[in-house]
Amino acid sequence: MSDGTGNLAREHLRAFIERIERLEEEKATLMEDIREVYAEAKGTGFDPKIMRQVIRIRKLEPDQRQEQEFVLDTYLSALGMLEQSGAEDTAASDTQSAAAE
Repeated sequence: MSDGTGNLAREHLRAFIERIERLEEEKATLMEDIREVYAEAKGTGFDPKIMRQVIRIRKLEPDQRQEQEFVLDTYLSALGMLEQSGAEDTAASDTQSAAAE
């Protein structure tokens, strides 16, 4: 590699590194701003943990969100942690009543 090409590559590398460093600084500033917003929300009575969960869910595509909800419901149901809705309770009691007759 000639000296001219080496200098050019070195300058490109330095420029990339400096850009990344500036972006990392901006990211740190943004993260601090986000922490402040969560603290402000908490001060007004909102739960930051739940807010983070809502933000994570909102980032999902509708089909991904629906799939995750289905899998979660399946797991909760398998563990007996999912409350049955009134319609399901009614259907179950109708089935039991019909079987008793």
